[in-house]
Amino acid sequence: MSKQIGGLDFDQAHAALTPWLNRAPPINANEYQRRLEHARRLMREQRVDALLITAGTSLRYFTGIGWGASERLVGMLLTAQGDPIVICPAFEAGSLTHALLIPANVRLWDEHESPYSLVSSSMNERHAGSLALDPAASFAVFSRLRNALGAKTIVDASAIVDGCRIRKSSAELALMKQATAMTLQVHRLAAGLIHEGISSFELTRFIDTAHRALGADNGSTFCIVQFGQATAYPHGIPGEQRLAENELILIDTGCTVQGYHSDITRSYIYGQPSAEQAAIWTLEQAAQQAAFDAIRPGVSCETVDAAARAVVERAGLGPDYRLPGIPHRTGHGCGMNIHETPYLVRGDATVLQPGMCCSNEPMIVVPEQFGVRLEDHFYVTDEGAAWFTPPSPAIDQPFL
Repeated sequence: MSKQIGGLDFDQAHAALTPWLNRAPPINANEYQRRLEHARRLMREQRVDALLITAGTSLRYFTGIGWGASERLVGMLLTAQGDPIVICPAFEAGSLTHALLIPANVRLWDEHESPYSLVSSSMNERHAGSLALDPAASFAVFSRLRNALGAKTIVDASAIVDGCRIRKSSAELALMKQATAMTLQVHRLAAGLIHEGISSFELTRFIDTAHRALGADNGSTFCIVQFGQATAYPHGIPGEQRLAENELILIDTGCTVQGYHSDITRSYIYGQPSAEQAAIWTLEQAAQQAAFDAIRPGVSCETVDAAARAVVERAGLGPDYRLPGIPHRTGHGCGMNIHETPYLVRGDATVLQPGMCCSNEPMIVVPEQFGVRLEDHFYVTDEGAAWFTPPSPAIDQPFL
């Protein structure tokens, strides 16, 4: 048994949890201003006069307001000139002063008033005849805006929002590096707790507690703990499981740091692997490395996916999404959303550029038996790519 798997009790693991010391600095005022000016440049390219961002991760990206969407409209209206206009329910004004991190013209609406009329009048004031709407806005928001704006054009703002968010700055990368380092440490401690009979629920609770103790925003953003045959399901199966000897373990979890995500999966054996388990694990490692080796500026996302699949198909698995083989895409973009553009999948012709961040997780599934997913994230550099976390070395050694 590897020294990395087992050997800790819960008291020892909890004693190893202390607040993270090497904390990344928050996004500063200058970066927020650069984001707004970048959005304005893209608005000019798209020939739209105004941009409306509604509550959610993009609103936090542009303004610092980390509120989720509800039936009440909260948003930022950005036009070619002037401070952004923040539209907010009047009773939330006090909370807004603590959340808003940019200079803005705040316009409040009372419960009996229409915030969509406020958007319309604000656009008229700024002589804006067309609006690009946040792609994350609900259809209800779109339809109410359409009624309020009359003849004004409403278009999809995906090109603007994704154009701003797809390439991470050095400050964003630092926050993601902290988040991934914290989650990797949580994985290490969880692996140390492994013993025969341990419950998947026990591990899930510990992982959440550990993320909180290290300083994540809100504990685990998600956690998948699966043993044995359950590892054959990419996102697991419900219910509590207990670990038996010689079973594979799959743990997929992450957290956020100032809104930026981590997302790491480790698959390893408790006991001795069978020949098939060892062969599939080694093939998964090779597919993950092939995808990483294909990454460089100018290469398309679908090319990276093809590189991973080629390794698996040469071994006689697949092709495409057939099982045994790889049932899903090789990876997804990550940042303020755990899944965001671009995607490492056939059909995504997005050209990789420095600062883009994605997962690399070409999971291999042997139906009804087991699955192996090794997931680490990378960011594109000028020369190729860099890992946020070092990949697993061996089936019985999850960590370097």
